[in-house]
Amino acid sequence: MVESRLGVKFKDKTLLVQALTHSSAVNEIGVGRSESNERLEFLGDAVIGLVVAQQLFESRNQFTEGDLTNLRSQIVRGSTLQDAAKSLCLNRFIILGKGERKSGGADRPSNLEDGFEALVGAVYLDAGFETAFQAVTEWLSIPIREALTLGVTKDPKTALQHLAQTKSGEIPRYRIIDQSGPDHSSPVFLSEVFVGAISLGQGRGLSKAASERAAASEALKNWKNR
Repeated sequence: MVESRLGVKFKDKTLLVQALTHSSAVNEIGVGRSESNERLEFLGDAVIGLVVAQQLFESRNQFTEGDLTNLRSQIVRGSTLQDAAKSLCLNRFIILGKGERKSGGADRPSNLEDGFEALVGAVYLDAGFETAFQAVTEWLSIPIREALTLGVTKDPKTALQHLAQTKSGEIPRYRIIDQSGPDHSSPVFLSEVFVGAISLGQGRGLSKAASERAAASEALKNWKNR
């Protein structure tokens, strides 16, 4: 079930289990810390960075060195990896200790980000760089495509806050107005952003943060068309 959701078949299943095992779980059952996903997380972080760097370098866009660095940071930031983890339903598959799970660890942003990096590290060790390259390219296809299309952009929430404060002296307010999705998949959040009493945009995402960024992007477009 896990492999079909990921779209990757592991030859060594223990690598997949390790990638999904949070340190809280191995600590509870007394296994050595090396069996958690922490070391795979370190490796996966490097693999993701290399894959994204190669994708940007080989694109038709003639980005400067500074642009390439900024675009890579834009793609591999924590919120992007967290969204990718949710799209793969890692919050359902991650193995946590009882205390960590009870405290909401399955949806904790840091656990999702770390789990995604560990998964990439496991794919790399199990099947090599080419397979890892294909997996990362697919799992991060949307942020990579957006970066290649839009180039270096400000975070939309930051850009909207600057615009709103400059034009009206107000700070944007965000509200979750809907949460939907089948029981077997991650929920989709719908956010709405207001400046003062005026609704400027709505946006959907696999996390609250992603839906707020989408709403901010819509608000920026709507503001320019006012």
